Amino acid sequence: MAPRALWKGQLRLSLVSIPVEIFSATKTGARVSFRQIHKPSGKRIRYEKSVAGIGPVKTEDIVKGYEVNSDEYILLDPEEIDAIKLKTKKTFELVQFVDAHEISPLYFNKPYYIAASDELAQDAYRVVRDALRASGKVGLGQVTMRGKEYLAAVKPCGDGLLMETLHYQDELREADSIFTDMTEKKADKDLLEVATSLIARKTAPFDAAAYTDKYAEAMQAILDAKLKNKKTPRVKGQGDSDDQGENVIDLMSALKESLKEAGKRKAPRKKAS
Repeated sequence: MAPRALWKGQLRLSLVSIPVEIFSATKTGARVSFRQIHKPSGKRIRYEKSVAGIGPVKTEDIVKGYEVNSDEYILLDPEEIDAIKLKTKKTFELVQFVDAHEISPLYFNKPYYIAASDELAQDAYRVVRDALRASGKVGLGQVTMRGKEYLAAVKPCGDGLLMETLHYQDELREADSIFTDMTEKKADKDLLEVATSLIARKTAPFDAAAYTDKYAEAMQAILDAKLKNKKTPRVKGQGDSDDQGENVIDLMSALKESLKEAGKRKAPRKKAS
């Protein structure tokens, strides 16, 4: 299945506007995930939004509230929020260029791919890509996605462009309070030499494929073993559907697809008194 664009609009460089689409560069891997199950009934645990003294509420009755005092809120309707007009909702303009090393790794948040929307946009797209590559610069701008305006950096990535969202200055925690116990004392010279030699010996080109999530692999091995064991406790929800609103939290996947065919867990027989 083709990935879905998270944003569509114009990538602008001065007077040049290029129709582009932005896609997430990451995906959820083959990770083990779980749902919470009510053990006696075998049904999923669900969470719903409710109000004290009222009970469950409808989604259309929920608005955003900004707390100004204890238990006092300014209310905002969705229409008021949607009415905020930001140029960056549809235009991602590169307003500054910097050397990549000028941006501290602390600022980088999440990577995205920027693709040309159609063949007509590809020529201008290539010009921006190759100009960034030739100059060794990173373009900076702001873009609004999913109700938030991001600071973002753009740089060449293979045949295309990579966008990385950046944290704003006020989102970073100062490190001074974390390293308060560290002194200005330098490391022991002999120990430093040994550590430096060890680093040199283990230095090699980066290969992400050489690393895997060993915890997920171990958990999967446990689940696979349980699937093969006929004595493994199993449950099957009775009339449990997913159409109970948008507030359902995905907390437990039931031991893969084979558990769907598993029978109900038999309750232990009581001993005769």
